[in-house]
Amino acid sequence: MKKIITFMVLLIFFIPFTAGAEEIIKKGESLNLNRCVEIALKMHPNIIAATNTVNANESRVGQSKSTYYPQINWSSSYSKTKPASPSSGSSGGSLGRTNESFDQYSTGFNLSQTIYDFGKTPTQVKIQNLNLDSSRSDLRNTTDQIIFTVKQAYYGVIQAKYNMIVAEDTVKQTKQHLEQAKGFYEVGTKPKFDVTKAEVDLSNAKLNLIRNENAFRISIVTLNNAMGIPDAPEYTLDEKMSFGKYEITLEDALTKAYQNRPDLKSIVSKRQAAERSIELAKTGYYPVLSGNAGYNWSGEQFPLEDGWNIGATLSFPIFSGFLTKYQVEEAKANLNVLKANEESLKQIIFLELQEAFLTLRAAEDAIPTAKLGVEQAQENLDIANGRYAAGVGNPIEVTDAEVGLANARTYYIQALYADKVAQASLEKAMGMR
Repeated sequence: MKKIITFMVLLIFFIPFTAGAEEIIKKGESLNLNRCVEIALKMHPNIIAATNTVNANESRVGQSKSTYYPQINWSSSYSKTKPASPSSGSSGGSLGRTNESFDQYSTGFNLSQTIYDFGKTPTQVKIQNLNLDSSRSDLRNTTDQIIFTVKQAYYGVIQAKYNMIVAEDTVKQTKQHLEQAKGFYEVGTKPKFDVTKAEVDLSNAKLNLIRNENAFRISIVTLNNAMGIPDAPEYTLDEKMSFGKYEITLEDALTKAYQNRPDLKSIVSKRQAAERSIELAKTGYYPVLSGNAGYNWSGEQFPLEDGWNIGATLSFPIFSGFLTKYQVEEAKANLNVLKANEESLKQIIFLELQEAFLTLRAAEDAIPTAKLGVEQAQENLDIANGRYAAGVGNPIEVTDAEVGLANARTYYIQALYADKVAQASLEKAMGMR
């Protein structure tokens, strides 16, 4: 985990936040999934925010350790004093002296050191270390979420591109059918209805192509945003969305999830910190022993007279208005809240894992059926075109076959996309990359 944090911090320092997208992606570059994830981990603002949260918690650990060290202060002061005028019954000599003012100079340093506070400082250090562990887990959780979002958007672009290709092919098919219908009409073997029907089909195909082209552009915008570079230059994707069965059992997946989920690790660290907070609150019942020493110079004129002091202080809380009692009760209540949240998160993880596992298995089962549907739809279109060319078919058969093939190809693409996203969802649910 420390290596991950170090890697993320190095990324933040070596890649400026203001770096333009052109410095990360070259125009026309071909990106694969790993490259998209790499870019997101460098550029996404949520990563930067989570990394700096870790840095802040590291600083809090150092702050909590400050009580281990002596506190040294230097102070200097100057004052000019004129005594108040005496009453009317005062002697003449006194009247003369009270009209005079005098200067007072003082400077020196003071050292204080907590000697023993009955475990208050060590407990504070442990609490801050646990909070640091929690923030590191939060950083990894943020990273995992961004990786999943990039995967989802990446495959979304490929799905939209394939759907656009299907729409383009459908336009080509309807154009060919229109030309064929016009030829038959011109020689008098087919009625005008066939031509107008083909023209309507072509218009519908073009409208569908426009919708798919817009969906493709939107998917690119979504991917850019997922990578944290909304102004990215034009690039291409390594368009691969092959099928491969994901081999794992539900029991193994659940075991991995409870071991690896960063959000679960985060709340466990918070719960442990809450347990320490009860100990910290109880230290309000105990005394604090501290030592102090000082050296100073003071007087009405230079050179100043010097002096020193040294001593120890034992501060024992006798009554604080039941403050410590209520602080302990609050810490216990906070601990119970975190315990309940931890159990709730485990149930959520179990639900997410089951849903992701079942969705993946359903997606894997759907792909062979969707692929067979494409083959059958293609065969049906070939038959319909053959019948129409032979003069025994009608344009409705051809239109139905073209629509059926387009739908079958779209369903197959959707099945491949669903499989890839389901794999990514399962990996995220298991806390794996």
